[in-house]
Amino acid sequence: MKFLLTNNRKAAALWLCGILFLLVSVALGVLTGAAELSAADVLAALTGGERTTAAARILFYVRIPRVCAALFCGAALAVSGAVIQGVLANHLASPGMIGVNAGAGLAVTLCAVCGVLGGWRLSLAAFLGAFACVLAVSAAAKHWGATDGVVILVGAALNSLLGAFSDAVVAVNPDVSVMNSEFRAGDFSAVTTGTLLPAAIAITAAIAILLLLTNELDVLSLGEDNARGLGMQTGKMRVLFLLLSALLAGAAVSVAGLLSFVGLLVPHAVRRLAGGAANRLLPFCALFGGAFTVLCDTAARTLFAPYELPVGIFLSFLGAPFFLYLLLRRRGGHHD
Repeated sequence: MKFLLTNNRKAAALWLCGILFLLVSVALGVLTGAAELSAADVLAALTGGERTTAAARILFYVRIPRVCAALFCGAALAVSGAVIQGVLANHLASPGMIGVNAGAGLAVTLCAVCGVLGGWRLSLAAFLGAFACVLAVSAAAKHWGATDGVVILVGAALNSLLGAFSDAVVAVNPDVSVMNSEFRAGDFSAVTTGTLLPAAIAITAAIAILLLLTNELDVLSLGEDNARGLGMQTGKMRVLFLLLSALLAGAAVSVAGLLSFVGLLVPHAVRRLAGGAANRLLPFCALFGGAFTVLCDTAARTLFAPYELPVGIFLSFLGAPFFLYLLLRRRGGHHD
């Protein structure tokens, strides 16, 4: 009983910290930038004041769509990373590491060549590209074993191959070169409500379904043999979880481009704080992933003013050393 009460207090403290972190990140994202907005300007615009002022236009057409996009994409990538790590039984796996983002990126590049620059068709294409890659990595992990080395090598090969395909498409169609450059860096500067809405609906639905399947994810994380012994149809559940994780990653990529390391950094941090049980891991990943991405995007566009650094580059500066640390600590072995 005492253990349960301690756990409940810890969970409540984490929820409080996460909500405060989210509120601070959103406030900084809305108020700071090339043009500073005061709290009074924001309050006047939100309460039905004059919406034709410069402050109101910046708020409704730039800051709010950008902050919302960072929230949804950060939550999607963090939850997707946690699910992929559980299904593959490998804590070094993430959408960026195993080629899922690259598959979605190739699909988005092909859509740009065809003139599809937003809407549900772009999100659908990104999902299909991500799902194809995650199935390929899952098959390789199942065939050769889900060791860190296998997953990372297969992911590196897929990233290189799909990146080469994208470069070839851009070389043949130079009109999409500028868009492709911004897309591969990962950025929220061009986000609009129209491009965000289809992806936001898909992300919300996928996370809601995953929150209903946390018990099944915990069982599957025990390993296929143990899960099968407990009566689970492991093949169907594995495909379902990979499909949902691909939907999350594809939707995020269709909005923000190739954001790396959110799906690696956030699940590791949350797992340290909240434990590995999926009923806590997934909601905290959504909460902290969204807040973390908003904060990183705000830092990327304000720390280097008057220049704006794409948030994907900023995340790479944070994530690459952490990934190297994990590799050196594990020394190429299985996860704990």
